[in-house]
Amino acid sequence: MREKELIVYRNLKEDKLLRDMAWLMEHFEDDYYNKEDRKELFYDCVHKLLDKAAHHGFYGNLWHCFLANLLVNDENSYSLSCEIKGEQPGTLSAVALHDFAIIKEFLDYDFSAMGKVFGNECFSYLSAFEGNTEKSRVYNSRIRNQICELARKIGVATTAEEIKQIVTDFYTTYGVGKFGLNKSFRISHPEGKEMEIKAIKNIDHVKLEDLVGYEIPKKKLIDNTEAFVQGKPANNCLLFGDAGTGKSSSIKGIINRYYDQGLRMIEVYKHQFHDLNDVIAQIKNRNYKFIIYMDDLSFEEFEIEYKYLKAIIEGGLEVKPDNVLIYATTNRRHLVREKFSDKEERRDDLHASDTVQEKLSLVARFGVSIFFCAPDKREFQTIVKELAARNGIQMEEEKLLLAANAWELSHGGLSGRTAQQFIDYLLGQQ
Repeated sequence: MREKELIVYRNLKEDKLLRDMAWLMEHFEDDYYNKEDRKELFYDCVHKLLDKAAHHGFYGNLWHCFLANLLVNDENSYSLSCEIKGEQPGTLSAVALHDFAIIKEFLDYDFSAMGKVFGNECFSYLSAFEGNTEKSRVYNSRIRNQICELARKIGVATTAEEIKQIVTDFYTTYGVGKFGLNKSFRISHPEGKEMEIKAIKNIDHVKLEDLVGYEIPKKKLIDNTEAFVQGKPANNCLLFGDAGTGKSSSIKGIINRYYDQGLRMIEVYKHQFHDLNDVIAQIKNRNYKFIIYMDDLSFEEFEIEYKYLKAIIEGGLEVKPDNVLIYATTNRRHLVREKFSDKEERRDDLHASDTVQEKLSLVARFGVSIFFCAPDKREFQTIVKELAARNGIQMEEEKLLLAANAWELSHGGLSGRTAQQFIDYLLGQQ
């Protein structure tokens, strides 16, 4: 096999399983090599294909799924140019076609002769694998299904041009690599290694419609986000207000709504602000829109990280890329904690107004501030009734509201979170 002749997709030859399978395709009948060693390598490859199927949740032709998975994860000059924007004609496209001709040879390989040497029964396991189609430890079910469908399509394609078009359409629709195939990410610092942006596999599938009420705050957030994903000017957003009012849920709902329009989200914690420059450097040239998400953001008076964040948002020499916004949630309107004793200290400050502005200037760098206030009694009861109806709770309204009122008195007061906890309690008692 000609895997060593790959050009654009040259990284594929670094995959050990592909190298081993290519070696077997060339040498499975070569008596120069010990037959037992060849057979052991063969069964080792079958084991790895089955293991990948279980881990990724693949089904159908596992050999084709394996090749499709390599293609959708290979971030090269061609695949990156195709994501979101589609195929760009030119020399790069012609070179990619050369590689797809080689990939077609792998897809079309007839394993029957190898099966006669090592055991035909293994290939029946690989060609029509039936697995657990509900679970994947790598992808959400939608993306996993699309990769399996991609494997089916390229498996029956008759020309390299057809395979190239099918794979390119996948890049345009779903993207490539970790940023293309996942919604949300976090920063990781593996011991002894550099900072990594790692995908979050199991995210909360919150929808904006799940948040009862708060239509005006949600619309402000939606309008700003829609402008962002459409390539129009948009602002950094600060969602502030009482605890349990849906600030974080709204942002989770935003990523779930606009993911298929190229929106991605990276969660960053306060102690990771020193990594922000590296994060932005990795994402600024990608054809996606990224929200850097900071949950429950606030600073004590002795913490100076807010000064660093100010420079990142607006004020550093390097302009923040157009494909990056910062969304933050907080319970503090001004983010930096202020005390009554600060007023006493300002009496001794020759430039007291400068000190105040220093602490307030961070908020000013969020172009949009959205207030989420705690519901009053009537709004709380409306939320409870709506959540009860959605969850199929059959209970007289008067009894439901009496129980809800008793619950909120001892469980955190009036908030959407308290209402949801009350409904969860009722569901647990059914």
